[in-house]
Amino acid sequence: MSKLTITLWDFTWYSRTGPGEPFQDLDRAFTEAVARGYNTVRICAMPYLLFGSGLDTSALTFTPFGRGYGLGTRWYDVRGSTTLDGRAHLLALFRAARRHGCQVIVSSWEYQQSSSFLGDPAWYEALRAVPAERRANALAEALADLVDFVAGHGLAEQIAFVELHNEIQSTWLTDALSPGESRVLGLRPYLEKAIDVFKARHPGTPVTVNYARVPHAEMRGIPANIDVAVFHPYVYGVLDELIDTFALRDTTVPFPQERARRELLRPDAPDLREWHPEQQWRSAATVVPAREVYLHDWCDPARFDRWLYDRHAAYRYGMAERLRIWIEVAADWAAARDLPLVFGEGWVGYTPLHGTFEEGPVGAGICLDAVEHARRVGAWGTVVCSNAAPHHPMWADADLQVTANALFAGQR
Repeated sequence: MSKLTITLWDFTWYSRTGPGEPFQDLDRAFTEAVARGYNTVRICAMPYLLFGSGLDTSALTFTPFGRGYGLGTRWYDVRGSTTLDGRAHLLALFRAARRHGCQVIVSSWEYQQSSSFLGDPAWYEALRAVPAERRANALAEALADLVDFVAGHGLAEQIAFVELHNEIQSTWLTDALSPGESRVLGLRPYLEKAIDVFKARHPGTPVTVNYARVPHAEMRGIPANIDVAVFHPYVYGVLDELIDTFALRDTTVPFPQERARRELLRPDAPDLREWHPEQQWRSAATVVPAREVYLHDWCDPARFDRWLYDRHAAYRYGMAERLRIWIEVAADWAAARDLPLVFGEGWVGYTPLHGTFEEGPVGAGICLDAVEHARRVGAWGTVVCSNAAPHHPMWADADLQVTANALFAGQR
């Protein structure tokens, strides 16, 4: 199999298509991707919205969150409203992929945040209305319909493989589990049944799920019937310290507002309690905590980066070892089952839009180390970095991406 050099276009390929936005012109986005050494894009194909919800998708309007909310974050920084025909736009992407010799990894972020970008809550409400124990099957059925649709237009060969959902243990599919039940182990029977549903209709299309980080202590929870082993090795390390220090993901702990002002925030930052989107339902429609959005929106990116750099030395070895070990664990698990291995996201973690820790010398080094590890263990596909895509500043560093992709493809 030819190596997959992957750029992560997620849901942005439809949420940011307005004038001046990075996906206004799909051909231009693909041209730039190919010039950087990519041959594969990974997307949220909005399968449930387009093929399972029953909603009219001929005029979907995607809008900013309002009040400037999210404009300092990655992925949420929608700048203007745009209206498009969902199915027609999906075909446009596949046709552009064919023109540029690229493949598409078809995934879904719907049970995490995709619906938050629509101008009204209909998509979010349709997703939540599906009983928790039925959600995996509903996604499988919608994805099978999507493949039928793409195949009906002669474009099925552009599909590299299908993912039931992104980072499965961090989704609302876990609503089906009992309190305290392992998200990896508990989801396995639901996922295996859903994968069988998809395979019954498309036995020739590889299908899988993927996992945030590498669930090294619970690999037995990964479905036995997947066709591709996909993991997202975000190592965090020093970024974990920042997240814990400012309680960004633990709402049981008071947010340290004054410390955040002293160490990270811009002087004009409002208090956390004052920062929210115009429509409150949007906060419920995303798994990203409001605290994390607030800090990314209102931090001074230079102070944020400096906070990480000041502490990085204590974590450098541990982060490098975690990355190596996780990649080797993932490779060993895949090899034992004779499955191709893909790293569809990684490497440090979620940082502000204008933070440069992952784009700078430390982050670039981590990217090259990760890609070299992926090449060494024989992975089928990898990203250069999750931030290497048209909607991130890192896209401008074409040299790094060309170098990393050539390294992975064995050309260097």
